[in-house]
Amino acid sequence: MATVQTLAACLLLAANTYDVPPALMIGIMTVEGGRIGQEVGPNKNGTYDLGPMQINTRWLSMLGQHWKVHPDTARAWVRDDGCINMHVAAWILKQKIVSTGSMWSGVAAYHSATPVHGIPYAHKVARVLHLKGLLATDPENSQKRITVVEAQ
Repeated sequence: MATVQTLAACLLLAANTYDVPPALMIGIMTVEGGRIGQEVGPNKNGTYDLGPMQINTRWLSMLGQHWKVHPDTARAWVRDDGCINMHVAAWILKQKIVSTGSMWSGVAAYHSATPVHGIPYAHKVARVLHLKGLLATDPENSQKRITVVEAQ
């Protein structure tokens, strides 16, 4: 079983590998509330969510092809290995940030391509980060732009 320290190291490595803010990963993990070995579902579309970052099973076919393993093997790895789960989450988040053009739209899309579901999710993540002291408001910006606090 992975220790909290091991998972923290995995989260930081995954965030660094895919160039996403570690604090954002912490916020998503907190909102998702998953655990190693957990499989939640079925969702309305018949998919399941796996592990600490609740990776949706719709990614398994692509991951299996990339890793050259059967999707059932990919499922077990994503569900049961916290480090793999964190890396897949960071990879997905980076794709969503790039495709949407912004960090917060990427967070919303991490959860759902449907804005009615994704936007409230991004707000939940922002609230978690604010409560953890990982979110800063830029007082110089008239729009009160919210940014994720980076590790010092």
